[in-house]
Amino acid sequence: MQKDFLGPLRGMIGAKSTPIIGVDISSTAVKLVELSGNPDKPELLRYAIEPLPRDAMTDGNVANLETVGSALERAVRKLGSRTKGAAIALPTSMVITKKITLPATDRDDDLEFAVESEANQYIPFALDEVNLDFAVIGPVASDPTQVEVMIAAARKEKVEDRVAAVESAGLKAQVVDVEAMAVMGAYERMAENLPGKGVDQNVGVLDVGATSTRFYVFRNDEQIFMRESPFGGNQLTQEIQRAYNMTNEEAEAAKRSGSLPSNYDNDVLRPYVDTLAIEAARALQFFLTSNAQGQLDYLLLAGGCASLPGLAEAVSRRTNVTASVANPFAGMSLSSNVKSRQLAADAPSLMVACGLALRRFD
Repeated sequence: MQKDFLGPLRGMIGAKSTPIIGVDISSTAVKLVELSGNPDKPELLRYAIEPLPRDAMTDGNVANLETVGSALERAVRKLGSRTKGAAIALPTSMVITKKITLPATDRDDDLEFAVESEANQYIPFALDEVNLDFAVIGPVASDPTQVEVMIAAARKEKVEDRVAAVESAGLKAQVVDVEAMAVMGAYERMAENLPGKGVDQNVGVLDVGATSTRFYVFRNDEQIFMRESPFGGNQLTQEIQRAYNMTNEEAEAAKRSGSLPSNYDNDVLRPYVDTLAIEAARALQFFLTSNAQGQLDYLLLAGGCASLPGLAEAVSRRTNVTASVANPFAGMSLSSNVKSRQLAADAPSLMVACGLALRRFD
């Protein structure tokens, strides 16, 4: 069991305050974040974003290792850090997680043996084909002789592809996490700035990626719901292509630079924003019908599309829930390396990278 390699729960892996770079390899870009300071008052030391060519990543998999490695190498140079340790994450869909109950023991060897024995029931692969890890959540309330344990497993090749990519850029993967857990880590920071610090509230995070949108709901320090839908920023790019007869690359560049015709807002952007708001309302409805923990109290918008003009207002209208743009760095101090105006635009897309960078404090 590679217990020091796949960490499903924050706080499980890594020496305290070990310098580390959070590395998010998404479908369209690699994003690096480095923090310093201490857990109570972290500082955003530096960050970098480097676009990925099309087809470098496919369905969350590293399709072209050389291309991804080259993008990471450029991002590392842009970051300008001497730190070599990295925390990376696997897409949640690639990781099997399960809460199980085991007899309480003070012996790590006994617990590892019990986990491996139980894991065979939940993992549809031979154990020598996966990276398996676990974390003790705590004693079972109704039976102190039992403990609740979270196990997580991922196919070795999925882990090894990402490790190889970061190592080709001169970094060393010290932590492999799960994207959902990285988002939760970033959310825990943002909760401090919510009304009532988010205590005993259901708070949603709508993370709009290029190819999919993930809707998380957190309550206190626990993720209680997650849904993924195949709708994302690529749909906006495709609408721009159709409306202005552009190639995908031209549409993406125009979208990023804001150099689009004057009718763009009314003819393309507004319909897309309305559709995205409908997707948010649909995701909320799934949560409400599948969960008995009450209404949604607040909604944070993350991902590359989160800062689109009018999106927060449109989502608030459709869901009847107050929505705002997520900023995982709110309350952090910024080093002189960080340009605050640029960070305001980039912050919503850095949720995973920020959550991974926070692992240095675990």
